Amino acid sequence: MSKTPEPAAVHAAVTAVADWIRSGNPVEDGITQPSRGALADAVRLTARALAADAPGRSVEVRVPPFVAVQCIEGPRHTRGTPPNVVECDAHTWLRLACGLVTLDELRACPGVEVSGTRAREVERWLPVLHLSRPGE
Repeated sequence: MSKTPEPAAVHAAVTAVADWIRSGNPVEDGITQPSRGALADAVRLTARALAADAPGRSVEVRVPPFVAVQCIEGPRHTRGTPPNVVECDAHTWLRLACGLVTLDELRACPGVEVSGTRAREVERWLPVLHLSRPGE
């Protein structure tokens, strides 16, 4: 696993795409999607920061195609499909990682998978970085 990301690097990566993250629907709001590199940096660094804050291998957090990390102490997963998974797209992950939405709010959303008895434990470690909502 990669070394723990520096908090300043996580903050800079998120700040670079902050307007896009804050938007509930970037397409409808007319906000241009960040470059693939900027988006990848923000997703990877926030996911790796979560894994560093909550070390372990019992829950897998996936944000395809950018990153998959294992976190949360407990029984270790080594083969096949992990029993505890949180999976979503980049925009959803960054909104979750920055405290703009909760896992409860996302559970019914299409494209968001929260499966297994321990997956919800990820909430204990969120947000990775607090991003204020517009107007706050």
